[in-house]
Amino acid sequence: MVTETPNLSPERYPEKDLFICDVGDAVLKDFMQEMEHPFYSLSKKPDTSVRRYEHNGLWIEITPSVKGLATIYDKDILIYAISQIMSELNAGNKVGKRVRINSRDFLRFTNRGTGGKDYTALIQSLERLRGTMITTNIRTGDEEQIDTFGLIESSSVRRKFGLDGRLLWVELTLSDWVFNAIQKHEVLTLHRDYFRLKKPLERRIYELARKHCGAQKEWRCNDELLLKKSGSRSPLKQFRYLLRDIAEQDHLPDYSLSVDDEMVTFRSRGTVPSEFIETISIPTLDPEIYEMARQVAPGWDIRMIEREWRDWATEAPKNPEMAFLGFCRKWFEKRGKP
Repeated sequence: MVTETPNLSPERYPEKDLFICDVGDAVLKDFMQEMEHPFYSLSKKPDTSVRRYEHNGLWIEITPSVKGLATIYDKDILIYAISQIMSELNAGNKVGKRVRINSRDFLRFTNRGTGGKDYTALIQSLERLRGTMITTNIRTGDEEQIDTFGLIESSSVRRKFGLDGRLLWVELTLSDWVFNAIQKHEVLTLHRDYFRLKKPLERRIYELARKHCGAQKEWRCNDELLLKKSGSRSPLKQFRYLLRDIAEQDHLPDYSLSVDDEMVTFRSRGTVPSEFIETISIPTLDPEIYEMARQVAPGWDIRMIEREWRDWATEAPKNPEMAFLGFCRKWFEKRGKP
């Protein structure tokens, strides 16, 4: 049975597949750095141009291979792998950077078809992920560190030998950068309908809303800044038109949005998973800690950092004030003055 919903791709597999062990129940995970920065191409055509983004003294440069920059659809592989690792971590099991993916399970999990072209597209996605390199700077006091890494270190494909060449499974080794983010629980839950969003920009806008609005009632952002965060190559005028179209269709999971002149407002639908609303309850901080925070992170909006900290936290710390102060200190070490 295929479930139809206006403006979303059909839900191909509404019934649980008995041959997929817990995959249907795995929580979709994405890691927050990737939700914040535009690492992926929003174009379905090969993009071989180098991208560079700068903000407050920090910069990121994304260099594709000759086969093109990894796309936001290629990212589904990482989301799937992260979801499986988090499922193992939550069960108390040991995990490693090497992840085996059953090809058919992946295609069903991401609401894709299971024809020959879908398996071919999976292999092409692995190639783009492996070839995309990221270079970024990290500022610590008066020093600057420049790191270069990939989204995945390596991959392996196993297929049936013969005329049909049926793809059996793939293995990929996550980069240290990705794996460390998972181990630190720097991840957020995504709505399953994320995979049903038809347009690349819709997926990217949802990611930004999930990262910044979270479980709050609303989040507002200037459309010019939102364009920068999205990674879209559209001119600002066209970008505004596309945002208004998304607002009118009103089919994003978890959030609705409205566009008023140059401001975009995201409003929660109240459907963000309760695990982030109920179990992570950090009490109000002692007012005196804010002045101490301003001293360790001079020039920054401390309330903004606090929102980032609460969104980042995966459990309530035993000493919230000291935990927040430590977060502010690391924030300033990485970013310097605004």
